[in-house]
Amino acid sequence: MPKILIVCTANICRSPVGEALLRDRLQQQNLGADWMVSSAGTWAQVRRGASRHSIQVAADRGLDIANHQAEMIEAHHMKDADLILCMESGHVEALRAEFPAYAHKIYLLTEMVGKQYSISDPYGQPLENYQMMADELEGLIDSGLSRIIELADAEGGKRP
Repeated sequence: MPKILIVCTANICRSPVGEALLRDRLQQQNLGADWMVSSAGTWAQVRRGASRHSIQVAADRGLDIANHQAEMIEAHHMKDADLILCMESGHVEALRAEFPAYAHKIYLLTEMVGKQYSISDPYGQPLENYQMMADELEGLIDSGLSRIIELADAEGGKRP
């Protein structure tokens, strides 16, 4: 069972939406039962729910993240994941520095579509910014899904 980890800063805005979108797209490909998608944050100091605007933009897409609880990224997340998709280049750099053994599994989400840029954090901004973030994540996941599947499946196949 391939495992994908989506990473942002506090695990309350971008990564919960990305997690729900990716899980939905995998289910549409009939991979939902065989694949695991989770999320965590590089600075998720307090265990709390997704932001209200993230809950709303996910619900607008038919996705429920109301029960999401933020998690701080730890070594077990890195070890268990076959693919780690980050929202910002700073997340990639920090994780590769802290967990060098897993550096080969860490990418920017934007790299799945052949680009390399950070996805803006809408935290504390108006709903419109969350809608733009969700639109961007949806486009990246839809366009990069085959690459996401390829990378996670290849790494997952290496496990005993």
